[in-house]
Amino acid sequence: MRSQISASPRGTRGTRRDRKGFASASSVSAVVASLVRVRGVVTIAILVVIALAGDRCPRRLAAQTRTAAPAKAQPEKSSTKEPATFGIGRAATPAEIAALDIDVGPDGAGLPPGRGTSADGAPIYAARCASCHGKTGKEGPNDVLVGRVAGDEFPFARDPRAPKTIGSYWPYATTVFDYIRRAMPPDAPGSLRDDEVYALVAYLLVLNELIPADAVIDATMLPKVRMPSRDRFVPDTRGARKPAPGSPRR
Repeated sequence: MRSQISASPRGTRGTRRDRKGFASASSVSAVVASLVRVRGVVTIAILVVIALAGDRCPRRLAAQTRTAAPAKAQPEKSSTKEPATFGIGRAATPAEIAALDIDVGPDGAGLPPGRGTSADGAPIYAARCASCHGKTGKEGPNDVLVGRVAGDEFPFARDPRAPKTIGSYWPYATTVFDYIRRAMPPDAPGSLRDDEVYALVAYLLVLNELIPADAVIDATMLPKVRMPSRDRFVPDTRGARKPAPGSPRR
């Protein structure tokens, strides 16, 4: 009986310890659950605060931007007028203007005094022109100057390779004079005297069989030379003034 009685309290104490342990575990779970609920509430509260703050920040920034934006600066009106001239350069002298005003028209207007023959032009051509255009004006390496098309036809629209020489393409003999005096030779343009230019023109016209070998070229003779392609070109009237109504046509 003792052993049974003594064993019973031990069993009872052991059962109490188990219950106590079980009660402790339940308490911890309850605390954790409470914390979770509290944490959830806190988290929701934080999110609400962030949302409200995020909604207000752009409004505040927009209001600050509207308030802080400076007004556009108005351009200052100049109180001074622009001068009539800026004081740069000077007026050209009559001699400087005359040196540039050397154009020659198809009718010979602008041709200077002077004269030349083919015999005078041959040595000038050999010394100043042959290195670029060849000994007879056909070899190059630069533009071919001498040559006629059979029947003096004008095949350049059909055959762009056809050489545009003085004898086959140029419409006016006066243009030969104007170009040589203005631009040739390329290493010293404008260095030829007027008599030398007339002589070179005579030499080139003879090579193209356009004038007799003994012809004298001057301001009177040159405009009379009839070039084969003269009728292939028409005057450019763009920009010309239109005649008044009723005025006679020229």
